[in-house]
Amino acid sequence: MLKLFAAAWLAAFSLAAAAVAETYPSRPITVVVPFAAGGPSDAMMRILGERMKLSLGQPILVENVTGAGGSIGVARVVHSASDGYTIGFGHLGTHVANGAIYKLNYDLVTDLEPIVLLPSNPMIIVSKNAVPATSLRELIAWLKSRAQPATAGTAGAGSGTHIAGLAFEAASGAKLQFVPYRGTGPAMNDLVAGQIDIIIDQLSNSINQVRAGTIRGYAVTDAKRAVEAPEIPTTDEAGLQDFHMTLWSGLWAPKGTPKEIVARINAAALDALSDRRTRKNLETLGLQMPPPDQSAPEALGEWQKAEIAKWWPIIKAAHVAVD
Repeated sequence: MLKLFAAAWLAAFSLAAAAVAETYPSRPITVVVPFAAGGPSDAMMRILGERMKLSLGQPILVENVTGAGGSIGVARVVHSASDGYTIGFGHLGTHVANGAIYKLNYDLVTDLEPIVLLPSNPMIIVSKNAVPATSLRELIAWLKSRAQPATAGTAGAGSGTHIAGLAFEAASGAKLQFVPYRGTGPAMNDLVAGQIDIIIDQLSNSINQVRAGTIRGYAVTDAKRAVEAPEIPTTDEAGLQDFHMTLWSGLWAPKGTPKEIVARINAAALDALSDRRTRKNLETLGLQMPPPDQSAPEALGEWQKAEIAKWWPIIKAAHVAVD
């Protein structure tokens, strides 16, 4: 009798989930971006959202929830209803590094449903114009010659900019004084104003400022030059061998979100990434499209786990911890 009841309950639940998915979405969808407006994460999501709303038939509302390296915004998603109307944007910092740094009240893997892997961003080493170095070798020499460490802006402990800074310290032997901000947008404003010395930033957030001459760019942290910024050498070419880091992004939903809804959002995101205008807007920012064979939700989940295995030992070895 119990088995019959369980089977009947499961069948009823499945029918209800299917019915919800058929009518989804019937109202606007909120995407929580855990960083400040104007930064690279915010820019990517707004570009994608403009196209995704056509596939979904509802507006995509971007909500910027800042603080604690993005962990507050992720918590907002974790504790939201599992109905597909609140989902989260995140990246290597928020959905990998934060688990090794913060005492989170949620699990980054088991408390979220992966939706889709989004474009990735190589980092670029940039400085304020007052720094005397004009090449990466000169920059590293300048950093090492200082009596006090140069100031390096980050989007908070565990953010992509912070992880990149830690990796840069290890690769170059230079020491940095990290200055946390509520996002890379505010950090970039201070770099342009000369209030901090350097940022190892997402290419999409810095390239327009480099081209405008308001900051100086030294090298991209990839094995090959960026298609949209071929004038910027790689770190290998500039004299810092094997310092490679790409900041990938993705979308997640609260645990328990019906698979049919996850699939609907996944399809809308993939449609946006295949749209010629949307793709061009993203590539103009220096973003690289995800591989076609990693389009399924499960691919993002497996990639996230692999990145946790790669980066957590590095972060913990640097003794980065925030309560």
